[in-house]
Amino acid sequence: MTQPASASLGDTILAHADELARFSDMEGGLTCAYLTPAHRAAQDLLAQWMAAAGMQVRIDAIGNVIGRYAADPAAGDARVLMTGSHFDTVRNGGRYDGRLGILLPIAVIGALNQAGIRLPYHVDVVAFAEEEGLRFKTSFLASSVLAGRFDPALLERQDTDGVTLREALAVSGLPGAGDLQALRAAALDPASLLGFVEVHIEQGPVLLHHGLPLGVVTQIAGSSRFSVRVEGLASHAGTTPMGMRRDAAAGAAEMILLVEQRCAAAPTLVGTVGQLQVPDGSSNVIPAACTFSMDIRAGEDGIREAAIADIVAGIAQIAARRGLTAQVERVPPVNNAPCARWLMDQFGAVLKKRGLQAFELPSGAGHDAMMMQRVTDVAMLFVRCGNGGISHNPLETITADDAQLAAEVFVDFLRHFQPRG
Repeated sequence: MTQPASASLGDTILAHADELARFSDMEGGLTCAYLTPAHRAAQDLLAQWMAAAGMQVRIDAIGNVIGRYAADPAAGDARVLMTGSHFDTVRNGGRYDGRLGILLPIAVIGALNQAGIRLPYHVDVVAFAEEEGLRFKTSFLASSVLAGRFDPALLERQDTDGVTLREALAVSGLPGAGDLQALRAAALDPASLLGFVEVHIEQGPVLLHHGLPLGVVTQIAGSSRFSVRVEGLASHAGTTPMGMRRDAAAGAAEMILLVEQRCAAAPTLVGTVGQLQVPDGSSNVIPAACTFSMDIRAGEDGIREAAIADIVAGIAQIAARRGLTAQVERVPPVNNAPCARWLMDQFGAVLKKRGLQAFELPSGAGHDAMMMQRVTDVAMLFVRCGNGGISHNPLETITADDAQLAAEVFVDFLRHFQPRG
């Protein structure tokens, strides 16, 4: 059977990314937080596109949109190859992070369906409802439900308006309306899965530097996130001598520099403080409290954990020396996730067949594949970023030619996919 025509897939993918970006929680940029009106509008549009591509569509209890491209009936009791990514965003983010991994498979499935091509297995395209943790400060919320790893304590987690996740789900109109049993029932049966593959922009400059459009991911770096609250004593900015102050913000500044210094000590280690606040601060009052986030990642779990131990101990020492208190709250970590060699090799074989280098590289960013790796083998195909590889930024970009090539590679991967064993 002939290959489906796909000359315009790259343009279609980018046009759909532009259309999806119209739904935003902010003016003049793209912010799509979990279960906001913009998020629900994006969810509905993705469901429409999946249905138009020939998929059977359902939305589960956490808001994942799942489209199934059913196997050839002659395949009998078929299993599922799952693909997809997330459609929520960071604040004022880019339009391809996560979303490329949804829009590309939708376009590919649409082309297969138009050509009348069925595969000997089901393909499930999942648009994960939440990965970034923007609203409820917990990453991989949606994929944790599918992987059967949802933490019930998260139902009581509040957003900045004091709305709990349970309350947000109760008024969402989603199946189960926040019922824990419905969330548990949404978990996948690992025995039904052939694997999970995710197409994603690289979110870095490596492919761009090497002049390569695509790359095969070897592993996804583990990550740990923390919320730190430093407390001191509010006092007058003009009358309190410098040596008698218990300045929470100055102490936090020293702690932040500690994160930078310690995480510069190993090649694969990175640390970021992306949020910093002085609650109820005033220009003429010494800060009584300061809060900040910490995000610490490394390719090896042991390197990450050693750095965390040093940083937490250092924070305690800084606080004690300055007469402060510091509370460090840890979000459950996500450990390093290796990609499955047998899946990597199949992506590599397709690239080589097309005369492309099967370039392999690790991912320093977290992905839904990390959670899915708990229940099945995973692989990732990276697509080159423009603008120096910048991501989580409105300047994030890819070309239609690279999207086209990635779609063609994905078609070949699906057409020639060989299940393990």
